[in-house]
Amino acid sequence: MSITYSALSIASWRSSTHSGNGGQCLQVPAEKIPGLMPVRDSKRPGRATLAFPDAAWSRFVTAVAEPNGPLAR
Repeated sequence: MSITYSALSIASWRSSTHSGNGGQCLQVPAEKIPGLMPVRDSKRPGRATLAFPDAAWSRFVTAVAEPNGPLAR
């Protein structure tokens, strides 16, 4: 599967519902892209977009959500 930069440039992006009003968050496309999770910086939306395979993104989200995970306070 390939996705072009132009497809991401015309995508509608949304911020996480968990981001609050701080403005320091990731944005994801409003429409799901099968097999891929593109993310971009909400403060610099014109900069590079990173794209992760769904499985890798899922493992990342699971890891940071764990009570003793890398973002535990």
